[in-house]
Amino acid sequence: MNNKKTLDDIFGDDDFGLLDSKPKASNVKNEDDRLIDSFEEINSFIDKNAREPSASSMSEYNLLASLRHFKEDESSKKILKPFDRHNLLGYVEMDKPTIDDIFNDDDLGLLEGDNDLDIFKFNHTPKPEDRAETDFVAQRKALKEKEFEKYEKMFQNVHQEIREGKRQIKNFVNIEKNLHIGSFYMISGVLLYLESANLKKEVWEQKSGNRVRVEGRTRTIFENGTYSNMLYRSLGKQIQKDGKLITSIDDKVEQGLFVDANLVDEEDIQTGWIYVLKSKSENPDISNIKDLYKIGFSSTSVDERIKNAKKEATYLFADVKKIAAYQVYNRNADKLESLLHRFFAKACLNVDLFDTKGQRITPREWFVVPFDVIEEVIHLILNENIVNYEYDVMGKKIKLK
Repeated sequence: MNNKKTLDDIFGDDDFGLLDSKPKASNVKNEDDRLIDSFEEINSFIDKNAREPSASSMSEYNLLASLRHFKEDESSKKILKPFDRHNLLGYVEMDKPTIDDIFNDDDLGLLEGDNDLDIFKFNHTPKPEDRAETDFVAQRKALKEKEFEKYEKMFQNVHQEIREGKRQIKNFVNIEKNLHIGSFYMISGVLLYLESANLKKEVWEQKSGNRVRVEGRTRTIFENGTYSNMLYRSLGKQIQKDGKLITSIDDKVEQGLFVDANLVDEEDIQTGWIYVLKSKSENPDISNIKDLYKIGFSSTSVDERIKNAKKEATYLFADVKKIAAYQVYNRNADKLESLLHRFFAKACLNVDLFDTKGQRITPREWFVVPFDVIEEVIHLILNENIVNYEYDVMGKKIKLK
């Protein structure tokens, strides 16, 4: 009697379902998947509204622009036609695969010989840039309609300013130089606004030596009514990969203060430094004040400017610590410093000091403001979006007017 079991017997004798398995779906989306997701947004809109998107609002305009692109792009139409349940794309002649196509379309190498049978080589795991792309898509969430209204108006103004030539669309290079809070950018034709970011410097280990770079979570608003809290550098890489920089407007409220908000060229002239200082005073009326900083502008180096600080009233007759210094190009020094002081006027230090002759002095360049807020405001000024904000003294933060 033959008691040997066949493979069918073994697989059939699995009462506990131990051999049952379901393939895990990958979370990493390729370009076709993202294209289909974008088309499904249009399908969902039509399902809900029983009509195609129009140019009546910015949220619909984005869908309309995408639909127009799909209709004009033959390669996109062939990918999307199987999902075209509303017949938006019309007749599309689909390519019929040949035997050669089938053998050539073997991304996983299933039809290749056994040249490489090493099971420890992971050739098809997501690469870091793929994960960054997924992070970018996954973190976008919908804003409530009421919350989006103030941003929608901003996006409409930017579109108008682009049409009028007040803003320009330029290539985006150098994340740390050109990715700033309060500025507008574009990814895949969609406008975005970098509203805020909790940035800090991090040490980045490399074979050639450690480097310091800026990183942190952002709050980024998109014109299609979504927002993201993706990482600062991930956002920058996405703009570099498939986006553009939107320059600031040319007709400024502070005429003559700004030349070009985002781009520093060889022709630009450095006019000085914005600096942030902290007092080393031992006077308890000074040393006990949290978040007390001097904000100023110098046409000479900051170190040179503060070397005699303890002899000058403007430095509270004490040595100071340099917290930060920012190079400034093509700006009028007096107007720039004045704008900073006006913005933080409600947080200005109110204290009287007396010099060696007994004369009363009231410094007006010291402000009780958290340093990260000062950094935000400096970027907003240099990118000309400060006019949209005001300082909330009680909340110790900036807010849209």
